[in-house]
Amino acid sequence: MKILIVNAKLYQNGKLIKGDILIDRKRIVKIAPQIEAIADKVINANGACVFPGFIDLHVHLRDPGQTYKEDIVSGTKAAAHGGFTAVCAMPNTEPITDNIASVEYIQLRAKEHGSAKVYVIGAITKKSAGEEIAEMATMKSGGIVAVSDDGKCVQNARLMLSCMKYAANFNIPLIIHAEDYNLAGKGQIHGGKIATQVGLSGIPGLAEEVIIARDIMLADSAGAKLHIAHISTAKSLELVRRAKERGLPITCEVTPHHLVLNEEACLHFDTNTKMKPPLRSESDRLACVQALKDGLIDCIATDHAPHADFEKEKEFDYAPFGIIGLETAFPVLYKHLVLGKEISLACLVDALSSAPAKVLNLPGGTLKEGGAADITIIDLKKETHFTEQNILSKSKNTPWLNQSLPGKVMWTICAGNITYQDTEGL
Repeated sequence: MKILIVNAKLYQNGKLIKGDILIDRKRIVKIAPQIEAIADKVINANGACVFPGFIDLHVHLRDPGQTYKEDIVSGTKAAAHGGFTAVCAMPNTEPITDNIASVEYIQLRAKEHGSAKVYVIGAITKKSAGEEIAEMATMKSGGIVAVSDDGKCVQNARLMLSCMKYAANFNIPLIIHAEDYNLAGKGQIHGGKIATQVGLSGIPGLAEEVIIARDIMLADSAGAKLHIAHISTAKSLELVRRAKERGLPITCEVTPHHLVLNEEACLHFDTNTKMKPPLRSESDRLACVQALKDGLIDCIATDHAPHADFEKEKEFDYAPFGIIGLETAFPVLYKHLVLGKEISLACLVDALSSAPAKVLNLPGGTLKEGGAADITIIDLKKETHFTEQNILSKSKNTPWLNQSLPGKVMWTICAGNITYQDTEGL
């Protein structure tokens, strides 16, 4: 199928330039100021921006095992609605993705029914129980792009060192959820002034920082590539800075919610502000924004964590951690950070496309002739209305429900196929 995109603002080398794009099957075959060609489908962008398809390194699709919250079909539809053409599926499914059969199930389901590319992340330990190394080599032969026990953290340093040595032998990146359980305890929100004010138990930043410091040292000893998920404190960032200055292969991601919200969002006991790591202090938030601008933080990842209404509609202490993020990521960040003059549009787009591709060496992330036809077309002048009816995720657990945000995905094209098209007004 040939698709011709005309009257667009193309994002290349950090700038928007007027031009057209011609797609033939899975590839971009031509980019020029004006293209005359016969195509099966002509998309008139009407001055909207054409970005590389967004890539999310941190998504919970809940499939298999918890498909009442999300599944591969609904999760990838939500991804396409948010402009994402590729997602990395975390292994905390039921059963845990810790063997080749589980990997192949996800890949097959995604290939047959997905609206976005799905890259599988296998578990570090069997059943993510933190007791025995998982079948990393076998899963690598089946196509996993990394390993993680996200949602859980390997507490035993000796075991974690063995896992890192094993992963390093097969050139498998490790993604860590940094949390010392003894320090975190039964904490519900950040261990700061708001926790004291509202009477909730707190999770100190130290619970994250201790594990990051430990795992940087272990990765250095093992020669392993380490990626730190959802980093959230200024001190954690300083640890990463020092590691990078030493030339260690350490990368990290930050979530949209840690970039735009702080602990004060929890004042009203809205369970859609409850996540791990928790929303931190304003000084931590500002440190994350600055680190993104400086390139210390490598990319943005949503940590898309769907939960059913009946699970979130509980007392704060009993509600699960996590929010959805695939559909809200770009509009939220565009409004609060780009229009708020905290970062540039180029910084945002790169952090959602080329940067995550680089972290895990994934295809895509750029607009170029011969490159993958993974494209997101967004009209920055239009708004997206987030209601229960137009959120495509099965779950609706977001603090931005019933809000209108600037920046609307008009088309998403994945591997040369249109996976999302805005139909309002048609």
